[in-house]
Amino acid sequence: MEKQISLQVDGRQRQLAVDTRTTVLDALRDRLGITSPKKGCDHGQCGSCTVLLDGRRANSCLALAVAHDGAEIVTAEGLAGGGTLHPVQQAFLAEDAFQCGYCTPGQICSAAAVIEEAAAGHPSSVTKPGSDGAVDLTDEEIRERMSGNICRCGAYANILAAVRRSADFEHEAGPAQQVPDAEITGSPTAEGMPAHREDHQ
Repeated sequence: MEKQISLQVDGRQRQLAVDTRTTVLDALRDRLGITSPKKGCDHGQCGSCTVLLDGRRANSCLALAVAHDGAEIVTAEGLAGGGTLHPVQQAFLAEDAFQCGYCTPGQICSAAAVIEEAAAGHPSSVTKPGSDGAVDLTDEEIRERMSGNICRCGAYANILAAVRRSADFEHEAGPAQQVPDAEITGSPTAEGMPAHREDHQ
């Protein structure tokens, strides 16, 4: 059985007919050609499919597309704006926080959400009782909050540094400012990154 749904993906309104059993991940990858969310475990255990779903991070392999008709989805591709990388993306490049890159889009989406969650005062299981307002993103907090995103290459030390770096940037500059990080401006790594294939149907 198919149902017509509408999704706003990375700022673009998309209409598609999906089987009612289709996950958000499969709708993005197979129907819309948006390949940054990766299919890793397909059981919500590795985090490689993480996207921002109506402003909150979610494992897209566990979410049914029909249950999110009308939703706004942001993938790692959609975080950048106006030709400038998002501060989290900049930090991942500056800290070399990836190896094979398979988990990186999910790590980046999760990291962006972690910073917003902490700024909004949402506690984790390691947040000290009585914390008011924004939660300080200590290494312990970052490790706990990012624990749902697995890196099979083991780049955790650099991922931790990247999240810490981008959290410091957001704190100092504010989330609305996407100023290029001086350490990666003109970086051949950044400039040489190929664009993801997009389906314009």
